[in-house]
Amino acid sequence: MRFRVMLAALTPAALVLPAVAQEDPRPRARDLGIEVGVFAAGTYNAITDVRGVLVGHATVISGDDVRTGVTAIRPHGGNLYRDRVPAAIHVGNGFGKLLGVTQVRELGELETPVLLTCTLCVWRAADAMVEWALGMDGMEGVRSINPVVGETNDGGLNDIRSRPVTEAHVRAALEGAASGPVGEGSV
Repeated sequence: MRFRVMLAALTPAALVLPAVAQEDPRPRARDLGIEVGVFAAGTYNAITDVRGVLVGHATVISGDDVRTGVTAIRPHGGNLYRDRVPAAIHVGNGFGKLLGVTQVRELGELETPVLLTCTLCVWRAADAMVEWALGMDGMEGVRSINPVVGETNDGGLNDIRSRPVTEAHVRAALEGAASGPVGEGSV
């Protein structure tokens, strides 16, 4: 009996609280006093605090089923194939799609931006980034390029089988990459 009374009393609160909670952005770990690492956070507390690093997003929303997108991380704004940066990759749990890892491990350098997208869009994103990179000035004689694309499994939020990320979305993320604050969450 007490359980039913408590449930009846809490149900209206449960219906109201999510609406209230969604109005305010969730606090970040540092806002709650949690500090990760030994160094102080930069101005934006983001990867863009590293000089030259740019981040871009393209969000894909369609109907009731599609909620995904692509994020581009560019170590600098120039031609990364012609001006490569040192890189390393470590896989923490060995599960997931990560295209381009072998060459980065072997050569220790990155020759494309890094893309993150939904699981079944990894290959489309890689193909789109190769098209984008080969279209840059100075790339006319290039015969091979190593796109680095990782996945985030958003199958619980998104009709992952629809594979909605297109070349236009990838280009928008790459070309819209900028310094400054980085969008977080569902961007």
